[in-house]
Amino acid sequence: MIQAGQLLLSLSILIAFHEGGHFIAARIFKTRVEKFYLFFDFLFPLPGLLNFSLFKKKIGDTEYGLGWFPLGGYVQISGMIDESLDTEAMKKPAEPWEFRSKPAWQRLIIMLGGIIVNVVLAFVIYGFVLFTWGEDKTVLTSFKNGIAASESAQALGFKSGDKLISVDGVEYKYYEEFVSKLLSAKQVTVERDGQIKKFNLPVDLIDRLAKKEKQSLMGVRRPFVVDGTSKGTKNEKVAIKSGDKIVGINDSIKLEYIDEFLSNTQKFKNKNINLNVIRNGTETTITNVYVDSIGRTYLEIKPISDAELKNYVEIIHFDYGFFKSFGVGAVKCWEAVVMQVEQLGLMFKPSTGAYKHMGGFISIGKVFNKEWIWEDFWKMTALISMMLAFMNLLPIPALDGGHVLFTLWEMITRRAPSVKFLTYAQYVGMAFLLLLMLYANGNDIVKLFTK
Repeated sequence: MIQAGQLLLSLSILIAFHEGGHFIAARIFKTRVEKFYLFFDFLFPLPGLLNFSLFKKKIGDTEYGLGWFPLGGYVQISGMIDESLDTEAMKKPAEPWEFRSKPAWQRLIIMLGGIIVNVVLAFVIYGFVLFTWGEDKTVLTSFKNGIAASESAQALGFKSGDKLISVDGVEYKYYEEFVSKLLSAKQVTVERDGQIKKFNLPVDLIDRLAKKEKQSLMGVRRPFVVDGTSKGTKNEKVAIKSGDKIVGINDSIKLEYIDEFLSNTQKFKNKNINLNVIRNGTETTITNVYVDSIGRTYLEIKPISDAELKNYVEIIHFDYGFFKSFGVGAVKCWEAVVMQVEQLGLMFKPSTGAYKHMGGFISIGKVFNKEWIWEDFWKMTALISMMLAFMNLLPIPALDGGHVLFTLWEMITRRAPSVKFLTYAQYVGMAFLLLLMLYANGNDIVKLFTK
């Protein structure tokens, strides 16, 4: 519910600002706006179905309202073929206040208004987030014990203990930069057992990672400090306590890290083992710990605090002045665009399997933190704002980018597309968006019942 609440608030803010961009640009050029709606007052993208609003009030020429279908919003501009598909007015002579009577350059600005506002909003949010909270970066070379590779990372070629060096031959100073480049990378270089090793990443990297979406790819390699035991298991009543650090098995196998424990328990399937643990600085033995048929002990790993994390890696906190914050914010906006371009490219390559994991609103909601942390909320809102700007700029009829494309065509050829062409293009675009929405959100629903 917390994630759903954050998603709803974030989208409400972004949609209101996006549509506000179109509204303001239209009013600047004295173009009448008939409706300004947050959410749709119909079953998008079918404007003739279930037409009603939760709230509406007319002020001047504009009806302001709150729709019932919370997957977007719109402004209905006089003399324009838009989401409402109201073509009756287009049969009459153009009025001075209508969109179609305005010069092409003004119409172009009106259609770009929402995109521009989304970019500016992301820039402002990033700037104030950085100014308020700064940011933390993890020094890549400070992983003295190497990484802890998850099952997903191991399937890609990583091993626990690897020290990360470069992606596609480029060395990065910070861990966050390294990981962000992996999705589109072809080759990784690591130091393993004192030797430099290069290995190629699989083409279907995204497909593999998406199937293990609940796993973190990699993390800090650290000792196994127990948080407790899983209830309802055979080990629920063993004498282990929260805070115990596991250092050995059966007095013979010495352990330093979590991954070593997990790999060694595979040797004792369907057996009981003794664990050597450090408790309050003293070593003691925990007897009769059961290992099940697939090597699990049902011992829970104690979450690591930010303070404890700094014992294993170097984390640098950056505080920015006011102007510097917005300079770094501009860089983050650009990085978001680059990320969108790369991910779109992967979607169009069937071999990557990325198309299989296109997600809808459930997937977007899951990227929000399960706790309401304002810093994280605003960071994600800024990123989604850039995503909306990028997606709306795509030259697809029914999106802003489609209108921009047709307007640019008119400016170049000096010939405006016919109303009939624009109407059919809008139908095609909305049908495409409907299929895309059904596919993306259908993927989400399937995942709910298959995981």
